[in-house]
Amino acid sequence: MVYLTRKEQFAASHRLFNPKFSDKKNFEVFGKCANPNGHGHNYELSVTIVGTPDIETGMIMDLKKLSDLLEKELLEKVDHKHLNMDVDFLREIIPTAENLAKEFWKILVPKITNGKLYSIVLAESGANIVEYRGE
Repeated sequence: MVYLTRKEQFAASHRLFNPKFSDKKNFEVFGKCANPNGHGHNYELSVTIVGTPDIETGMIMDLKKLSDLLEKELLEKVDHKHLNMDVDFLREIIPTAENLAKEFWKILVPKITNGKLYSIVLAESGANIVEYRGE
């Protein structure tokens, strides 16, 4: 098996809070990330596909097609957006990096037809990185 990874970047803001919690509890749980006005990150997204390269092309999937898929299905929906307010598929979800990776997985897994989606790695900073490999 061969693992193929495409990296992309996007910038977005979000607010981490649970509407079931009081303001006090939100700040206890999420700290300054619960700021009512939100805050932003320059995210780095890595999507890895696993499979056997095609005999005729030597590729699991054309990286340009993977990049185009990521742009259409994810990046144009989240780049320079407020994740809580502007992104329909995140409306009822606390937009932690963990939850973003899981939601991105749900969108991408049925769209990957060459090879199989192996992992999504989402870094909201150099110090905060999540990896998700499905349920």
